[in-house]
Amino acid sequence: MEGELVAKFGIKICELPASKVYLFKEQSHRGRVIVASRHHVSEMIDLPDGDRRAFMDDVAKVAAAIRKLFAPKKINYGAYGDTGCHLHFHLVPKYEGDSFEWGGVFAMNPDRTYLDEAGYRGLVDKIAAELG
Repeated sequence: MEGELVAKFGIKICELPASKVYLFKEQSHRGRVIVASRHHVSEMIDLPDGDRRAFMDDVAKVAAAIRKLFAPKKINYGAYGDTGCHLHFHLVPKYEGDSFEWGGVFAMNPDRTYLDEAGYRGLVDKIAAELG
């Protein structure tokens, strides 16, 4: 989970024991991130028990940071990748007062909200500090 493909959709925030965390460039849901396994596997069931627990611990740690920093009403979790078979979760903060997709499934890439370099840097730094 590095290189040109990742750079198209994400900005690396940090590395955790079992994963790498990326800010999703499309920020219709403020604070949306991806938590990608350090192991190159397609499915959760492909990880040994200890590695699976460590990965899910990382997902939970990132979710707690997103909740603390952005106070969403709900966090949606998506594990997709039919064509990019690498285990990863999208953590998508949902905000009740925001009519965009509240009460429904989030779009993979709504292609509507992008930030400038300073905006991305601010979010990356904020999340990285919380995950510290």
